[in-house]
Amino acid sequence: MPKSTYNSLERVLKAIGHEEADRVPLFLTLSLYGAKELGMPIEAYFASADNIVTAQLQMMEKYRNDFLSSFFYASIETEAWGGSTVFVDEGPPNAGAPVIYHPDQIKYLEAPDIAESPGLNKVLKATRQLAKAAQGRTPVVGVVISPFSLPVMQMGFEPYLTLIYNDRERFQQLMSLNIEFATAWANAQLKAGATAICYFDPLASPTIIERGTYLNTGYQVARETISRISGPTATHLASGATLGVLDDIAATGSVILGISSRDPLELIKKSSRGKICLLGNLNAIDMVNWGPEQAEQEVKKIIAAAGPGGGLILSDNHGEIPWQVPEEVLLGISDAIQRWGQYPLDWIKDYEKA
Repeated sequence: MPKSTYNSLERVLKAIGHEEADRVPLFLTLSLYGAKELGMPIEAYFASADNIVTAQLQMMEKYRNDFLSSFFYASIETEAWGGSTVFVDEGPPNAGAPVIYHPDQIKYLEAPDIAESPGLNKVLKATRQLAKAAQGRTPVVGVVISPFSLPVMQMGFEPYLTLIYNDRERFQQLMSLNIEFATAWANAQLKAGATAICYFDPLASPTIIERGTYLNTGYQVARETISRISGPTATHLASGATLGVLDDIAATGSVILGISSRDPLELIKKSSRGKICLLGNLNAIDMVNWGPEQAEQEVKKIIAAAGPGGGLILSDNHGEIPWQVPEEVLLGISDAIQRWGQYPLDWIKDYEKA
């Protein structure tokens, strides 16, 4: 195997620029999986920034990952708004009771101060430590829940959909507050040393909301928010279909799009050329039942369809590797990309004939 002349950051930048580096970059999104790595209960693991840093660095070496993540869990943002988090064994933490229980509350809300949130400050501490360890060679990726998707946790899914369709005045009030918070939170992470921000926006997917409504709501919010974030962004729809809004998301200014296992890979590759880099699209749920051999085949299939010419970062389709995925599967993915992800991808010609 040829020795790499690229570090992880350089490899990722080549992919974003739709160019071929030494190989396809690998982003295994291992957040709560870090607790498994350290043999700790999930709640205890997330209690300390030091745990996240230790696990991220260990897992980067073990799986030859091309990024470090300072993400803890989604509801750490609603904690800043006065919410709570429910921890479970062997699964991602969930948001507790909504902090907005009636739409009339919105006009009295104020965006929280980042500096006054213990949870967010743990994330910033982890970000600083990871950035120091990365030494500019590995991207450190922070996460912001989009202002458009955050209300699913702030007030609950059904009440929020009612707000979107029936009360645009309060919707706009909430979006203004959330944009203020999201941009402050994103820029605080960038100031702490994050290389880029993942703009997590599952409600943007046509799996959840029709494109016409998105264009009048979440798309406008994304354009404003991303324009105020002082660093590059990657938009992720959390395993929701992306093909129907690919051009829209590219127009918001994001440079990477997290794609779903539902997306037709050859078509979305063709649609994304020169517009946006693809991140995906291993099925994280199916992965639970894989062995190393199937992991290899899935990696080969994705690289064959979307790897030529750059523009691909191999990852899962959801943004969170489930606790139940066996370590041998992750190692199988890592081994497969080392074998089959090396440019030039000459093996694809014979693969396509088979």
